[in-house]
Amino acid sequence: MMTKTILITGCSGGLGKALAVEAKRQGYRVFATARKEADLQHLQQLGLETIALEMTNPDSVKQAVLQLQQQAGRLDILVNNAGFGVMGPVLDAGAEGLRQQFEVNVFAAVDLTRACLPLLLQSKGLVVNIGSVSGVLTTPFAGVYCASKAALHSLSDALRMELAPLGVRVLTVQPGAIDTGFASRASKEAALLLKPDSLWWSMREGVMRRANASQNRPSSAADFATALVSELNKADCSGVLGIGHGAFTLPLLARWMPQRWLDKLLRHKFLVKIN
Repeated sequence: MMTKTILITGCSGGLGKALAVEAKRQGYRVFATARKEADLQHLQQLGLETIALEMTNPDSVKQAVLQLQQQAGRLDILVNNAGFGVMGPVLDAGAEGLRQQFEVNVFAAVDLTRACLPLLLQSKGLVVNIGSVSGVLTTPFAGVYCASKAALHSLSDALRMELAPLGVRVLTVQPGAIDTGFASRASKEAALLLKPDSLWWSMREGVMRRANASQNRPSSAADFATALVSELNKADCSGVLGIGHGAFTLPLLARWMPQRWLDKLLRHKFLVKIN
């Protein structure tokens, strides 16, 4: 059996790194991407082949796919994992914050998928888009991030149907709470965004609580990677997959709880004023 080649974005840490290590352990030829040279060197020390990639730079995307073509000559699985989370009030982030969030979490994933499509068509391959349970259940002070993941989910649904006649499958992964360091980065983003002159400054405790919500009894990144690679091994892998704490219960809550009750629950949890 031919060794399958997998390209994973955002491997400097968290889900991407764990997934790259697990995929290699299970016999895949793994190309792990990152922006910084230090991260690439660390990944190489783990025995991984690496590609430098700045997701929002068209020239970098083109060069990365060319390198993959030259070194592997094929691509069986593309994992669009790279992303980050803007935390804070939607109107404090404004259009610029929304634009930056969508550039990485949505536009870059679409552009890379398009660039990799010729290779995926040859292998009848698989596109894996890492979304989030936050794209299903919108919460206060994460609206920009939630919107980006909801958009990625919707685009993944469309791609799944559009690529099926061409033999390419699409899997949307919706992680719940995973221990990845996301909360630490999100907290720093929130601290930068929320200023003393904000209308929501008195609710800053709730903002930070939301930024740290992914650490609510999180599953480990290693367990997430093991579960996902097991799914990738299936010949009919496609559709939507939830992994991690809250990945099943929170979407059910969003679907079945009356909106008025859900709003009240989330306001009580996050919209806490400091006297």
